[in-house]
Amino acid sequence: MKGNKIKIILSGGLIGILAALLVKFGNPLNMGVCVACFYRDITGALGLHRAAVVQYIRPEIIGFILGAFIIALIKGEFKPRGGSSPILRFILGVFLMIGALVFLGCPLRMILRLSNGDLNALVGVVGYIVGIIIGIQFLKRGFTLGRSEKQPAISGYSMPAIAIALLIFLIVAPSFIIFSESGPGAMAAPITYSLIAGLIIGGVIQRTRLCTAGGFRDAFLIKDFHFLWGLLGIFTFSLIGNLVFNFESFKIGFEAQPIAHADFLWNFLGMILTGICAVLLGGCPLRQTILAGEGDTDAVVTILGFIVGAAFAHNFGLAASPKGVPDNGKIAVIIGLAIVLCIATAVVLQNTKQRKLLKEKKGGQVNA
Repeated sequence: MKGNKIKIILSGGLIGILAALLVKFGNPLNMGVCVACFYRDITGALGLHRAAVVQYIRPEIIGFILGAFIIALIKGEFKPRGGSSPILRFILGVFLMIGALVFLGCPLRMILRLSNGDLNALVGVVGYIVGIIIGIQFLKRGFTLGRSEKQPAISGYSMPAIAIALLIFLIVAPSFIIFSESGPGAMAAPITYSLIAGLIIGGVIQRTRLCTAGGFRDAFLIKDFHFLWGLLGIFTFSLIGNLVFNFESFKIGFEAQPIAHADFLWNFLGMILTGICAVLLGGCPLRQTILAGEGDTDAVVTILGFIVGAAFAHNFGLAASPKGVPDNGKIAVIIGLAIVLCIATAVVLQNTKQRKLLKEKKGGQVNA
């Protein structure tokens, strides 16, 4: 166990260092890695939203998928599977993205923001934990989206194929792909550096199963702190990396943090929504991306939800900005919380009813 603890801390530490280096090489400040933001940028690059400052095909996402795919193939863990409540997964993916874009970052960026002194992320951490605790209550009462079934091999190759297509678009830059000329979308490390970092992170997460939601969920649900040590590794090594490589941008406080806002309530509520969805989906955005690379088509459906959520967020004025959270975004979070809680409650009631009927049926057979 001691050896496993050291390995998971160092694995998280590698991710933290790479995130700090990506900022050094050109990624936006406090955004060495942000899965939600990167999917948002890709969504914009494909023309699915028209927010001119956040449009770019992020090589890191391509690397996450292909890194997980390659390692899964080598280790014999590439297993096409899916069919577990795809519509519900899609809806949860949409609202997870909306919650993240109201906070302005995925759970991983939340940790990275905190490691560079952004105390608004601390509010996000509390909200994320509250959301995870709420999600756990549904797990305890029998929430499940059902079992995945074996799928045709071609299904499993869908996400790696999409990643390769995105890489071609990035390199060739055809006229229908849109790239930001200013703002966060125009800030990027060199393609080669970003792709290599993504491949490494994808491989590390595939082997360790590290997940931000899983870390807090397991700690509260089964008192297993394995993944939590990995998250501590990300924070600690990212903090060290920022102090070494990005010291000029390191600033502790709430105000004037890069690509962030100081609206405490909506940072908190946005991450509650993100936390609930992550628990119900069985993984945070980064973990979903890795699962998609392993052939999990349920994760692919979830990612499609992320993309649609990002498009909604920017086409309908839901996403936050450094100026704050628009009214549409606040309404979307409240609606999202209501819908997600209704979904979770309905699934629990349905599963409870099915278990009761099965128990009565078995009792009747025994009596007969």
